[in-house]
Amino acid sequence: MSNDALAHPDRIRASHWITVLIRQFPELQAELTPSPHRPGLGRPRGGTDRRGPSEPLRLRVSDTVRDITDGVVELEEAVHDRLGLPPTGRGTVEVRLARLAGLLERVEADPLLMRHLLGEISGMARRCAGALGDAEPVVRLSGRCPLCASVSLRAFPLRRAVLCINPGCRCPHTACGCHADRAHRHSWPEGEWAELAAGGALTLEEITAALDEGSTVVAVSR
Repeated sequence: MSNDALAHPDRIRASHWITVLIRQFPELQAELTPSPHRPGLGRPRGGTDRRGPSEPLRLRVSDTVRDITDGVVELEEAVHDRLGLPPTGRGTVEVRLARLAGLLERVEADPLLMRHLLGEISGMARRCAGALGDAEPVVRLSGRCPLCASVSLRAFPLRRAVLCINPGCRCPHTACGCHADRAHRHSWPEGEWAELAAGGALTLEEITAALDEGSTVVAVSR
């Protein structure tokens, strides 16, 4: 049996998100490069033809490039510090991400560090995809929402969350956004999937499988 087969699910997810970000980041940088064949910023996405300069979008992409660059540097430094490794060397974002991928087996032995790395990497990949204009895939889940009993549970892989899309669904917690905002949809982030599964709607394995399937679609489509 391979080491990958024995890896913890968080390590597998972290490896996936690193791969996605390594693929996405050069595309994000390319959005800032003037091209004689592309008078406006950005490639057509979702059937929309964007022509002419778009300064707000350019600033958004520029800010995203800067924040992801800083975030990857800080994350690599934090991992090295936690593992007692020498200071990090220089390198591009892609080089640093590849080095982090090579440390995942050691990071896996520290659950807190692994969760931190996974959260940071997945968050940066989601932000990168958003700046590129990629739509987030949605995976329909079997079972009914434990709050409203509707067949309305959907998995959003990039957010690593499950949402109930029934506009009338409300949870019992009055402080939740589903009470304050009519447009809000109640959600279960990754830390609450066990609670969702305990409600009898579906199993934790089904939730994880649906989210990982959707994440794979994102990676393959790029």
